Parts: sequence; C-alpha cells; structure tokens
Amino acid sequence: MMKMVSFRNVYRCAVVLVALNVLGGCGGSGTRAADRASKTPAKNNDPGADARRMIEASRTRLAPVYAPLAEQLAEDLDLAGKTGVGIDVGSGPGTLVVELCERTKLHWINADINPHFFPHFFRMAEERGHAGRVSAVRADAQALPFRDDYADVVVSRGSFWLWGDKVKAFGQVLRVLKPGGVAYIGRGFSENLPLDVAKKVRGGQGGGPKYDVAKTAGELRSIMKTLGVTDYRIIRPRLNNEAGINYGVWVRFRKH
Repeated sequence: MMKMVSFRNVYRCAVVLVALNVLGGCGGSGTRAADRASKTPAKNNDPGADARRMIEASRTRLAPVYAPLAEQLAEDLDLAGKTGVGIDVGSGPGTLVVELCERTKLHWINADINPHFFPHFFRMAEERGHAGRVSAVRADAQALPFRDDYADVVVSRGSFWLWGDKVKAFGQVLRVLKPGGVAYIGRGFSENLPLDVAKKVRGGQGGGPKYDVAKTAGELRSIMKTLGVTDYRIIRPRLNNEAGINYGVWVRFRKH
C-alpha cells in the first residue's frame, strides 16, 4: 500500500520517517543503493547524510537549473492550465516540484527512495505558498507505489542513471501514466538555460559529469523499443554548442 505524506502531516514527519524506514517503505527494505531513485549515490550507507549533501547542492551550485527546466516543461508539455497529478521520480529535495507548482495547477508528488528529503521539501513548499499542492512518498523507481493509469505527467531529472533495471523502471513510469499522459526523463540541463549559467554549474561539478551522451541516448532508444513505445523523442539540448558544455540527454514519451 502506498504511504503518501501530505503537507498536513509535516509536523508528524519524524514519526512518518521512522515508520517508513521500519516498514521498508514502498521500495522494500532490500533496495540497493545503486537502484535508488534519489539523485546522489549512498556514501557510508547514511541516507541522512546523502539528503543533506543533495539539499546543499540544490541550494548552491544546482540552484539555477530548476526554474528554467520547470519553465520549459510547462511550455513543452502544455502544462500551464492542466489539472491532475504530476510525479517527479527521484526528486530528492523537491526543488523541481516546487518550481513546477509555480507554473502549473497540478498536484505534484515527490517520489524518492530517501524520506530524509521530505521535511526540507515540505518546508520549502510552505515557504513558497504551495503547501496544499504537494505530497511525498517513499518510492523505488523499479516498483512505483501508484495504481495503473494514475498520473497525468511523470518527470525526472538526474536520477534515471541510478535506476538499476532501467527497462523495469521506465516500464513502471509507463504503467502509472494515464492514457495520453506524458513523461520527460533525463539528466542535464534544459535548452533555455543560458550558456554562461551552464558553464558555472559545470565548473562546480569538476568539469561536468563523465558519461557518454551518445551512448546514453542509444540506451534510451533501446529502452523505448523494448517497451514498445513508438511516440517518443530523444532530446540533446544545445548539442555542439560553442562553449562545449554538456547539456545532457532526455527522453520524452507519451502513453497511448
């Protein structure tokens, strides 16, 4: 059974976190660190420390990334006037969720394997005036705790490379999407992030992430083919830009 945490329960969050950890949450107690939906791999098996590191990054070097991405998602996916449910898989601190609340009317769910993010997430949502429009649930990307045909939109930035069985995880995203629903999943930046900002962010990451973008794009195409998804698009923002900045790779797909 899905254990959703809404804002009205924020003051009981400590109790909820303990309960989720004891019960193993939606992902199960045997979830491996490499399979987690959170953006940061476990270090010293300390999910609290993982959460603190990622929260700090979201406030500092990654802070400029979220608003432009939310703006692009709202425009490209035609979300501005849409109601319903959106899920951010591996949202971690939930910054993208809050930015999406600013630009859409959907109810957004932070679905992350690490519930230590949730108190920060709820506080941020309250400070931005979106307390009643967010929920959180502990979730393994490979076993999403939502019923079939549940969500209008599923997004994810920067976590899919940690989804151990990616075919299974993307299959879960497809399952929980409503017919006609759309997903936008990947890593990196949005097309509308200025080059000078992207350069600063990459500089703060030691020159940027070390992965083969073309190979990752091929992997995403293979996953779509395996799942029988025909309505999809691989997106490589600002490919071959003059600054040589890696803007990452994304896949957008629709459920029919």
